[in-house]
Amino acid sequence: MISSVRGIVLAVAGTTAVIEVGGVGLSVSLTPQHALSLRVGSEATVRTALIVREDDLSLFGFVDRDELAVFDLLRGVTGVGPKSAMGVLAAMSPAQIASAVATEDDAAFRKVSGIGPKTAKLIVVSLAGKMQVVANSPAKAPIVRATVSDNVLVALVGLGWSERVAAQAVDEALASASDDETATVPALLRLALTQLGPQQQLSSSSRGSSVQ
Repeated sequence: MISSVRGIVLAVAGTTAVIEVGGVGLSVSLTPQHALSLRVGSEATVRTALIVREDDLSLFGFVDRDELAVFDLLRGVTGVGPKSAMGVLAAMSPAQIASAVATEDDAAFRKVSGIGPKTAKLIVVSLAGKMQVVANSPAKAPIVRATVSDNVLVALVGLGWSERVAAQAVDEALASASDDETATVPALLRLALTQLGPQQQLSSSSRGSSVQ
């Protein structure tokens, strides 16, 4: 079991980071906000969970032990796999999850992409009485959850645009978007891609080729 990794960040694309540990680059799946906090060339320490399947070994990374503990609890719920558990953590902090469970607020989980009404209810029922450690953990600086624009920025960088160009496209999309379009990642992503346009993508690719 790989419970944590510490090393230099070699690459960050979308929700995946490559961290060098002992000369080996480990690919770690993260929440969008966690990925945005990492910088290539800097050292990072990440709590991890290794998920072993017949044809795959996947490493999932977390900011702290609370996130890891909640991830493990969520995976114990019928119908919640590793990716769905990461989706919940991307949308809610451990404290927010503990509060939703304590108040039996399954609506909070239904807002997470990929979590339906039945699974949301199962999460509340299955985690009842199991969240005390998270709820009673010492107070600390809150983790800033990713906004829709943060997630769109991560997606654009993952598609190959530089962070500067992607950030400008997101800003322009936000300026022209309606309230409905700023509420969801797919809608805002479409607008940002329209702002970038095929011409900008082509020129970006050309610059990359000339550098090589």
